[in-house]
Amino acid sequence: MARKFLLKLLVAVTALTLVAVGCGNDDDAAPEPAPTQAPTEAPAPEPTEAPEPEPTEAPMDDEVVAAFVYVGPVGDAGWTWAHDQGRRLAEQQTGATTLFVENIPEVAEDFRAVVVDFIENEGADVVFATSFGYMDPMEELAGEYPDVVFEHASGFKMNDTNFGNFFGRMYQPRYLSGMAAGAMTEADQIGYVAAFPIPEVLRGINAFTLGAQRTNPDVEVHVNWTFTWFDPAIEGDAATALLEAGADVIAMHQDSTAPGLAAQEAGARWVSYNSDMSAFAPDAFITAPVWNWGPYYARIIEAVRDGSYVPGAYWGGMDDEIVTLAPAADDVPDEVIAEVLEVWDEIVAGTWDVFTGEIRDQDGNVVVAEGETMDDGAMLGMSFFVEGVVGDADPS
Repeated sequence: MARKFLLKLLVAVTALTLVAVGCGNDDDAAPEPAPTQAPTEAPAPEPTEAPEPEPTEAPMDDEVVAAFVYVGPVGDAGWTWAHDQGRRLAEQQTGATTLFVENIPEVAEDFRAVVVDFIENEGADVVFATSFGYMDPMEELAGEYPDVVFEHASGFKMNDTNFGNFFGRMYQPRYLSGMAAGAMTEADQIGYVAAFPIPEVLRGINAFTLGAQRTNPDVEVHVNWTFTWFDPAIEGDAATALLEAGADVIAMHQDSTAPGLAAQEAGARWVSYNSDMSAFAPDAFITAPVWNWGPYYARIIEAVRDGSYVPGAYWGGMDDEIVTLAPAADDVPDEVIAEVLEVWDEIVAGTWDVFTGEIRDQDGNVVVAEGETMDDGAMLGMSFFVEGVVGDADPS
């Protein structure tokens, strides 16, 4: 993966195919979905060099049905799209039957209804839920259906029989993307369109800022909260406000391409998130921290099939390639790419990690001492901004 970044090739991912709204599997004949982004967007990217995994068909008596509950539309080109690419890859690699439903709000009753339907009417053996707000109702369902495996993305609850959680150390490629962004800003001001002030988002903003400071010590990162995961209109307006305030690079923790469209319209640059969104705003795009969920989904499905599943709290990093960095734009300087690759190798080797001190918060207090590295508990509960971030970490 690092070599692909160095050579500036396209990311190798499974082919992008937008599917219809609702619950179904890949054998369903589904109509084309309505656009989920602004109509001025470019077509979805057509990745090249995507390896075709060899399907491994399971014997009929070993059939596994895996169901996925998505908080957004599969056509968002972001968070849900990335999860759905993981589902497709896992289906190819394991031969399992996979089902999904999209646009399910983080409301207990709504979540329960679709999961119960998956289990009782579709025979689901394992349920993957992909948003934090599903955690509590999923915990209840795990108690009610002890023979079904439940896996929850981004949460922290689990049991010792059939309920685990999983996530990725997205802060690692966030740091690398910050390095590239810091080198590309001429105004020394980067705007960051951010969803909600929770530890996951704060951690990403801080990691990005530390990376930007590595290549540009004068940079500031200005945060604009949207209080939404996916709303192109709000995200676009938030990016525009940051650009009008002086930012010439936009970063984001959002699920649509709208911040990139705003950046391109303003003649600015953009770091996307979740997937390589370069085709949507090619003149603005710098790089992106991206998700690769498929191998984890395949591993869990196989464990359910062979009876070896044990719940855990998985938090994989760049060494597992559950998170990585999209190829850089052609105009990112070669010396910056070389430095990014050097840090990339240190992260993968485990010889260095992002939150290694000295690190100070916005008020100048030392939060990580020189030579020390923040532990996982402190990272997972992060509640502050580092020096160089302009904004409120607790805007309530």
